[in-house]
Amino acid sequence: MKKKPKINKVERMEISILLEKGYGIREIGRVLDRSPSSISEEIRRNKVNNEYHPKKAEYKSYVRRKYSKYQGMKINQNNELRKYIVDKLRKHWNPEVISGRMKKDHLPFYVSKSAIYLWLRTAYGERYCPCLSSQRYYVKRRKTKKTRIMIRDRISIEKRPEIKGFSHYEGDTIVSGKRHKSKASLSVIYNLKSKYVDMRRIKNLKPKTFNQSILSMKQRLRKIKTLTLDNGIKNRYHYQLGIKTFFCHPYHSWEKGGIENINRLVRRYIKKGSDIREYSNQYIRKVVNILNNKPRKSLNYQTPYEVMLKYNQLLLVNKKTPVVRCSD
Repeated sequence: MKKKPKINKVERMEISILLEKGYGIREIGRVLDRSPSSISEEIRRNKVNNEYHPKKAEYKSYVRRKYSKYQGMKINQNNELRKYIVDKLRKHWNPEVISGRMKKDHLPFYVSKSAIYLWLRTAYGERYCPCLSSQRYYVKRRKTKKTRIMIRDRISIEKRPEIKGFSHYEGDTIVSGKRHKSKASLSVIYNLKSKYVDMRRIKNLKPKTFNQSILSMKQRLRKIKTLTLDNGIKNRYHYQLGIKTFFCHPYHSWEKGGIENINRLVRRYIKKGSDIREYSNQYIRKVVNILNNKPRKSLNYQTPYEVMLKYNQLLLVNKKTPVVRCSD
């Protein structure tokens, strides 16, 4: 099995976004197709002041690579020494014997058995590991796993039609803080044209629960023509919604930047790390009304709610819905 490359800049950006949403290490690993230990190690080694920031993490990793010392440098830089070690390994001598013999014969070069083992663990010496009688000093290759299709009938965002009219939405979730055992979350949809937002509190992130919340919000709207989602397991049964769904590229959450921005605005009222069970449905409706009654420059200083009413996009709505203030 081919060794996976190191975590890159794009993945670091996605790790930051998922941490912001409250995802756990295992969930992040599943999204990025990385082992939980790789994600945990990345966060532990590259966080700054106990916070993980993608740009700072990238720079910290760069500095570490720049100033790190290659353990097998001495062997690789000395052609005669390297040829001697390779020759003896092919004769099935172990590193301790190779090192001891060099010392006994008073050869013009010498390295310890530890240095040879370190060299064998690198890309330069790895090919000679099978020469060792014991396999404990090199990584055994796992059998290639069959690819699991997590989301069937998945259509890429590249095929999404041009955004015209008021029927195109993005969907996402805001989850409880990782300190809480609660799986309670907020299911959120966002209209790309009018910037209208709606939310529902859900008890868990199971696909059926998420679908029920989307269908509940859909009842208030004239039409949802397309819905853009990420690759979370909650979207597994998207085909049951009766809506044309499109998906961002893996670990490219910013491709649905509108709803990511809304999620940040929601965090002003529902603090990061808090348990969403603590917020009543009434309070969540107040937050929705605050966002929908806020004038936007991009809407010529109209509110999302006014735009949706103007173009007759809402159903089952009291047209006299009041503006809810922060103090309410």
